[in-house]
Amino acid sequence: MFISTALAASEHAAEHGGSIFAEPEFWLAIAFALFVGLLARPVGRKITDALDGRSKKIETEIEEAARLRDEAQALLASYQRKSREALKEAEDILANAEAEAKRLAEEAATELAASLKRREQMALDKIAQAEARAVEDVRNAAVDVALAATRELIQKNLDAGKASALVDAAIGELPKKLH
Repeated sequence: MFISTALAASEHAAEHGGSIFAEPEFWLAIAFALFVGLLARPVGRKITDALDGRSKKIETEIEEAARLRDEAQALLASYQRKSREALKEAEDILANAEAEAKRLAEEAATELAASLKRREQMALDKIAQAEARAVEDVRNAAVDVALAATRELIQKNLDAGKASALVDAAIGELPKKLH
């Protein structure tokens, strides 16, 4: 751009037959070039500093994002490990509960069998007692019937003299039977 302005000024001077140094456009171009040259260094530094600052800021943000990503991955791995541990613990609890339930069922079955056996034995004992009472009742009834029949027969067939002799004989045998 500056060169094209300078060339245009020199061509204009050549057309007019004068020296290029006499033309104001030439001096304007020189002044503009000096102005731009003088401003280029500080402005360039400021632009470079701004770009360097922006670059450092972006680099810091990238490092922060990488750190956050690493933390997130570590946290994810931790949660996955805890999830696996919790799942294993749940499986262990379930296995223990199943084993405990099986043990309790076996224990209940054993206790039920023992209880049924005890009840059966109690029932058999009650039946035996009832049979013994029934036999005893039948014997007592038979004895009562036999005594009643004997009493009746004795009263009908035994006269007073024989009864008196039997009572005396029974009294005489009494001391022998008591010892």
